[in-house]
Amino acid sequence: MATGFLIFACIAALPYSVKNLVTAVIAIAAAIATYVFFGKPFFVPLLIVAGGCITNLSRKRIPQLDVKPGKIRWWNIWLFAIIFIAAGILSEVARKNDWQNRKPANLFENSYRMGSLVFGGGNVLMPIMYEQFSVRPEAVKNRNPNAIHIDKKDMLTGIGIVRAVPGPVFSIGSYTGGLALKDGGAGMQIIGSIIGMVGIFLPSALLVLFFFPIWNRLKKYSAIYRSLEGINAAVLGIMVGSTFYILKDITLFDGTGVGFINIGIVLGTAVTLIFTRVPAPVIVVLCVVLGYFL
Repeated sequence: MATGFLIFACIAALPYSVKNLVTAVIAIAAAIATYVFFGKPFFVPLLIVAGGCITNLSRKRIPQLDVKPGKIRWWNIWLFAIIFIAAGILSEVARKNDWQNRKPANLFENSYRMGSLVFGGGNVLMPIMYEQFSVRPEAVKNRNPNAIHIDKKDMLTGIGIVRAVPGPVFSIGSYTGGLALKDGGAGMQIIGSIIGMVGIFLPSALLVLFFFPIWNRLKKYSAIYRSLEGINAAVLGIMVGSTFYILKDITLFDGTGVGFINIGIVLGTAVTLIFTRVPAPVIVVLCVVLGYFL
């Protein structure tokens, strides 16, 4: 069901993200790169920056108008950067020295980094969380056996369940935080949920406080508009590539009834969302009932 929601999100974003040949090529290339390099922490920001740079190469299409300079308050962006660097250093020191209680520090760094670098809301954030907490720990378990690891089925369950409640970013941040520290008992699960929630939202709050006062001047720069075209195309490609990667981890073509049922639920969820107005919580409840009986 979760992949059905992702398919719907990709189709809904297509008209806004792909408007010409260049953005189509960016989206396709980003989708392929995401699928191939899924599990690598650098690929999301790299694809987003590359997409913005590519569409910013042509300056004739959207010429620059004169913009009067204004005063900028830098303290929010500096605070954002200081927390980003400090969280990364603390997490790495904890990992290298194998601190006994290092997981809260690692969790905050993971959440803050994803909240800082993910562009495109929950539909991009949730596949990246799947990569960070479920795929990557299996790839690095030899050199980092104590990395935060959430079972793939548990992660996909969360990605599906949060569709039934308001605020999917808030919900998935709390959900993953609680699962990340579940080995420490109920108290640590609550702490983990708080860390996950704060870590996801703090960077965006600081960035909004920085950009909002200057946005009226910033949006007059044609470079911003040109870059956003490529960024939106890259984000769509990331969503498409992530969807295919998650589909790979689901039993589909095994020749049994389970595979046929899963294919039916994936396609049924996507088709229902695309062609009807059935509320998302209703779809989630129906799939939970099907899972219980089947």
